[in-house]
Amino acid sequence: MKVRYDTKTDTLTFVFRDVPVEESDEEKPGVILDYDKQGNIVSIEVLDASLRVEEPRKVTLVTE
Repeated sequence: MKVRYDTKTDTLTFVFRDVPVEESDEEKPGVILDYDKQGNIVSIEVLDASLRVEEPRKVTLVTE
């Protein structure tokens, strides 16, 4: 999994798999889900991330 924050576009992206995106849907305003050809989720994009996410430049990995 990859997490990217683009400061220029203020977009936070969680990439679960490196495969081509076939379809994208804006599930809720400012939250875009990307799907592959089989309908599996590929990534999640959060637009205007600095307004929606606390500290978009900071990632903490929690394992249990």
